[in-house]
Amino acid sequence: MQSVRKRRGNDLHMNSPPGVLKRNDSGKQKQPFHFDLWLCLTLQNWILDFGRPIVMICLPLEWFPLNKPSAGDYFHMAYNVITPFLMLKLIERSPKALSRTAVYLCIIFFVMGASIHLVGDSINHRLILSGYQLHLSVRENPIIKDLKPASLIDSFELLYYYDEQLGHLMWYIPFFIILVIYFAGCFSNAKEQKKVPISGWLLLGPSSLYYWYLVTEGQITELFLVTFLAMVAMVIYQRRLGLSPDTNGLFLFYSFIVTVVLVALWVAYLWNDPVLRNKYPGLFYVPEPWSFYTLHIK
Repeated sequence: MQSVRKRRGNDLHMNSPPGVLKRNDSGKQKQPFHFDLWLCLTLQNWILDFGRPIVMICLPLEWFPLNKPSAGDYFHMAYNVITPFLMLKLIERSPKALSRTAVYLCIIFFVMGASIHLVGDSINHRLILSGYQLHLSVRENPIIKDLKPASLIDSFELLYYYDEQLGHLMWYIPFFIILVIYFAGCFSNAKEQKKVPISGWLLLGPSSLYYWYLVTEGQITELFLVTFLAMVAMVIYQRRLGLSPDTNGLFLFYSFIVTVVLVALWVAYLWNDPVLRNKYPGLFYVPEPWSFYTLHIK
């Protein structure tokens, strides 16, 4: 009799819709703060992403010849594997059913974009070691402008496009879509008391500071603002339905609020810098930290 019940349970599980990620619980239980996942995401973001160029600068060049992968490249490879894994684990803990197809497509594009960036960024770092200045455009760089034949400059501009534009878009758009998808499942009855625990407040600063680095160095201000406004609109809409973000949703939402403040302070600090103004003439003037480094520190 028990075996028959087990088979019936397995049949029900196998016949569930393939386009939705299911949870065994009803989703009505109070969600704990996912300290382990948020901590792992924060640590690996700081070490494997922000730490990449620092490791390449600090370690002796003799250890990693210019025609071989550098320590930062290995960091990037690890990031390209660990980050999508952690994002999938985060989605698995969502209290609500989410679209499996959307999540899988985002992960595929994320890995592809990050891999494109890996190659472009690796070559770009070697150019920096040879005198390339990030605060100048490709054609204005002294080591590039005198290349012969001149068509080689077009090749370096193509490399810059893959590294700083296509790679970033294919990397960051899926990243933020996954966060929005996860945030959409973090709403519960507004009458329930929800707050960020002490461990969450301790992670809030490092997490927000990394998002600041992601927005400024990745030059994705527009994408970040659209994501943040979508989250704000979601909060307003859900409050009308009597729902509010749970503890994990609050942590993510507060992290983005602090990031907006940090980006605004960064722009205000460099508002009157003529060189960086010339380098970033677009609608949103948000200089890259490493351009600031090569211009004012290095």
